Amino acid sequence: MTIPREAIEVDDATIIERSLNEPEAFAVLFDRHAPLLHRYVTRRLGPGEAEDVVADTFLAAFQRRGVYDRGRSDARPWLYGIASNVIGKRRRTETNLYRAYIRSGVHPAEIPGLQVEDGINTLAVNRPLARALLGLKRADRDVLLLVAWAELSYQEVADALAIPPGTVASRLNRARLQIRQVLNQEEQRGE
Repeated sequence: MTIPREAIEVDDATIIERSLNEPEAFAVLFDRHAPLLHRYVTRRLGPGEAEDVVADTFLAAFQRRGVYDRGRSDARPWLYGIASNVIGKRRRTETNLYRAYIRSGVHPAEIPGLQVEDGINTLAVNRPLARALLGLKRADRDVLLLVAWAELSYQEVADALAIPPGTVASRLNRARLQIRQVLNQEEQRGE
């Protein structure tokens, strides 16, 4: 199936509305957002879970497209919110990934032969970070990672998680403080 070029150039809300009568139009939304969503989920759960989480996210989005707020032209926050819920159901997987990473120093999302993006996946940075992330409450971790890894704005995170922007700010501040404390402790141990 070939998606008409004009369908690719319209906003997400229009695509979702069109998909109510033409379900195949929803594929444009998938093509537009799945790659970055997959990258985010891979960083949270590893590559073994990413495909399933992304598939479950888009299945849920497709099933709920009738209630999507078409006043929001960008569906990214909505999709990341759904993905956060799916990830939450796999909390044990995320926790185990962090623990394995702390033990081995190798993040499952690292693919041999690919350039590490901006140094984030280096052993020196991520082992302590994995320990710090493991210690966060799920709600705080979700906010922090939606801002840091999904690059959502505070308002987009609020929309994604259905919480007030002030709650996003307080969770993010709490998470950052905890991360700093753990990283400082790690640094002092290493000296």
